[in-house]
Amino acid sequence: MIGLVLAAGAGRRLRPYTDTLPKALVPVDGDTTILDLTLKNFAEIGLTEVAIVVGYRKEAVYARKEALEAKYGLRITLVDNDKAEEWNNAYSLWCAREVLKRGVILANGDTVHPVSVEKTLLAARGKGQKIILALDTVKQLADEEMKVVTAEGKGVQKITKLMDPAEATGEYIGVTLIEAEAAEELADALKATFERDPDLYYEDGYQELVNRGFTVDVEPIGEVSWVEIDNHDDLAKGREIACRY
Repeated sequence: MIGLVLAAGAGRRLRPYTDTLPKALVPVDGDTTILDLTLKNFAEIGLTEVAIVVGYRKEAVYARKEALEAKYGLRITLVDNDKAEEWNNAYSLWCAREVLKRGVILANGDTVHPVSVEKTLLAARGKGQKIILALDTVKQLADEEMKVVTAEGKGVQKITKLMDPAEATGEYIGVTLIEAEAAEELADALKATFERDPDLYYEDGYQELVNRGFTVDVEPIGEVSWVEIDNHDDLAKGREIACRY
């Protein structure tokens, strides 16, 4: 199993930082970036290889690749997304379809979270699950969150931002454990998703899998401080909690 980071997005709501950097390289604790925190988590759980999907301002990631490898003891492969500024991240994850065949822990490149999330997902393995989503069942939800409805013993029934928060079991935080045996079915679902609408999220690919009868499982992460950084308010929160990790 290896790490996988989606770091191709432009993050326009974080300008001026993202005038020259992809969102994953925005600093959250001194010189420490969102990407640094994720790589640190991966190294701490014993991963030795990471693939990073890059697109917008990818040259900044290429320039730091060797330094990041040396700092975290990881071998890093960069995967180019040629449509990063045109299409949404269903396509971005599909670009890593060959990586998925090795089994991955996937982390969005804009999520600040502690290593306990990865540890929770790893501890949940071994019961036949092929895909396990990290789920926050504690946070008060609003309109912007990626909300999930689950059913006892059946996993995810619905995953979308477009639902009444009161209906949701919790929020998907942008970290998933994907076993190698799920790779081909997931890649096919992602392809169907972005071919239907290139603006769709990879979570819409998860919904496509569910609609096909595939079980997507979840694991609650407990009471954990984390944030998805989309705008400057999120960045302020990320900086407040990143120093703890």
